[in-house]
Amino acid sequence: MKSRVYPFYFASGALLLYLLFSVLPSLMGFYYAFTDWNSYSSEVNFVGLQNFRLIFASGVGQNYMHFVRNTIIFTVATILLKTVFALALAVLLTSGIHRLAYVHRVVMYLPAVLPMLVVSLVFKSILNPASGLLNEFLRSIGLGFMAQRWLVDVTWAMPSVIGVDTWRGVGYIMVIMIAGLQAIPKEYYEAAAIDGASAFSSFRRITLPLMMPVLTVTTVLNLLYGLRVFDIVFVLTNGGPGRATDTVYTAIFDEFSKGRYGVATTLSTLLFLIMISLGYFVIRMMHRESEE
Repeated sequence: MKSRVYPFYFASGALLLYLLFSVLPSLMGFYYAFTDWNSYSSEVNFVGLQNFRLIFASGVGQNYMHFVRNTIIFTVATILLKTVFALALAVLLTSGIHRLAYVHRVVMYLPAVLPMLVVSLVFKSILNPASGLLNEFLRSIGLGFMAQRWLVDVTWAMPSVIGVDTWRGVGYIMVIMIAGLQAIPKEYYEAAAIDGASAFSSFRRITLPLMMPVLTVTTVLNLLYGLRVFDIVFVLTNGGPGRATDTVYTAIFDEFSKGRYGVATTLSTLLFLIMISLGYFVIRMMHRESEE
């Protein structure tokens, strides 16, 4: 009995801190989502589902659902782009035909080490419509017609944010996929080559099925990150232009800054439910694909 209980003595301190600073605030947040908690009154009254009705209602509620839609668009786009580019880079850098592969791995991974604030400030300067490096470069090579108002145009703002985030995050996902590719026995590919299988057929029949557990992990990681995105949007566009790039977390920040704490915690609760639902769906779906 003592041997079973003894390990908990070592984990009790960390467990207590986790309960105090993570679980307890989360439970309190669930409660305050059903109240009118705000900075304009010292009283906190239980209002039931009123905050949820406000979010889904017409008029002002449409803005909240717009934030949810932006968040889902950002999440889906970054998952697809990071997965495709990271997998392509991982295959290329483990194929054995690429010289200086380790150097290129380091170069590809470096953006993931940079703080998001630094990356956002640098790209805010690069994508400046008047004097930004990107537009100046396009004009210098005779492609001035391709210069855009990247961060201040409703059409290009969200794709620009998605592009910057993909550039920063693809190296991190690539490293995980390289580890997955290196775990696949080379004998499988040798046997496929003897049978006359093409490179594409080997990739489809061997690489993808065996990489499914890794793809599940990276998809869930990207999903959780994308749904909680805040800093890159806040620095690059501050939700603009015209709230075209606002996400749920920027809306939560805005509601807290206005002192509408009950609505802010309701949005946070709604985002949590979306994360749990989508995460469960993605894990089940990809687990089923790996079994097949």
